Amino acid sequence: MDRPLNIDELLCFSVYSVNHAIARLYRPLLTPLGLTYPQYLVLVALWDRDKRRVNDLGADLQLDTNTLTPLLKRMEAADLLTRQRNPQDERSLIVALTDKGRSLQEKAAELTACVLEAMGGDVAELADLRDRLQTLRDRLEGEERSRGG
Repeated sequence: MDRPLNIDELLCFSVYSVNHAIARLYRPLLTPLGLTYPQYLVLVALWDRDKRRVNDLGADLQLDTNTLTPLLKRMEAADLLTRQRNPQDERSLIVALTDKGRSLQEKAAELTACVLEAMGGDVAELADLRDRLQTLRDRLEGEERSRGG
C-alpha cells in the first residue's frame, strides 16, 4: 500500500474500539450488581476456578500485579473475595470467593443472554471470532517473546 492507512482501516483501532464498546455494553448490566467490568472479569475467572494464587489469576486475566492488587483489595473490601497467605508458600496469596461473591454468579448468568443478543445472537459466529482473536493474541505474544520483550 502506498498511502498511510486511515484510522478505520487499522485493525488495532477496531480492536480498541470494540473493547470500549463491550465495556459500555456491560456497564449498565453490572451496575445493579455493584460491579465494574474488571471486577466482573475477576469473578468470572474465580467462578471457573476458585481458590487460586494471585499470580495465576493475573496471568489468566493478563493483568500485572500493580493493576490486579488494588482491584482485589477493593473487591475484598466489598466482601466479594478473600486474600490469604498460601500455606504452601508464604510469599504468595490465595484468592477465594466469599459467599457474596459466589452468589453473584447466578445473577450474572442473566447478563450472558443480554450480551449475546446485543452482539447479534449467533453463538457460532461469536465463538469463531473469539477463537480467531485469541489466535492473533497468541501469535503477537509469541512475536513479542521472540524479540525479547
